[in-house]
Amino acid sequence: MPNKLQSSIKVMLIDDNIIDLKINSKIIFISKLFDEIIQCQSGEEALSYFNTHSNQLDKLPNLILLDIQMPEMDGFEFLENYKRFPPELKDNCVVAMLSSTLDFGDIRKAEANPYVIKLLKKPLYPAHLEELYKANFPVVK
Repeated sequence: MPNKLQSSIKVMLIDDNIIDLKINSKIIFISKLFDEIIQCQSGEEALSYFNTHSNQLDKLPNLILLDIQMPEMDGFEFLENYKRFPPELKDNCVVAMLSSTLDFGDIRKAEANPYVIKLLKKPLYPAHLEELYKANFPVVK
């Protein structure tokens, strides 16, 4: 759970599928739970965003919705890189994996990862997003 709640709550979507990005962004926008949506089409793009904004904590996401299956760098490889960031970059951020996988190995791996608070199935359902929000961000809008 994030230690300090910022005035602006941001969500980062990491998914190589542009259609999933658009649909999930729309669901997040309609929910009105988050103030900003950061879209990344790859793990590399997300890591670059973190590196670029590492001195601007107010630009970093409070929630990451991370796809498991992506080419070049999958969600687990992203997490291996993410864990190397200093604590102040991760302290106010939680990660949920979002996937359509039926691979029990991926499911177990996601559930066992210390950075992953929840594994959500695609498509993203507004009720699941709201439940995730309420469980991790104590101030409800």
